[in-house]
Amino acid sequence: MDYRERIKNIREDRDLTQRDVGKVLNKSQQGYNHIEMGRAEMKIDDLIALCKFYDLSADYLIGLINEPVSYNR
Repeated sequence: MDYRERIKNIREDRDLTQRDVGKVLNKSQQGYNHIEMGRAEMKIDDLIALCKFYDLSADYLIGLINEPVSYNR
């Protein structure tokens, strides 16, 4: 699974808007939308922030593993 699809699915499963997640990353809704839609690459700082926010490992968020693992394992 592509990381963009993964982060979109996680966001939707938690009933969050793009604006909600954008605030976590200090981005506008449009800025975050560009990441999900593939118009912008996710920066490593954004990945770290999402790992902490969702309490999920980077390996899971970027699609290297398919079982959710806590960030704080």
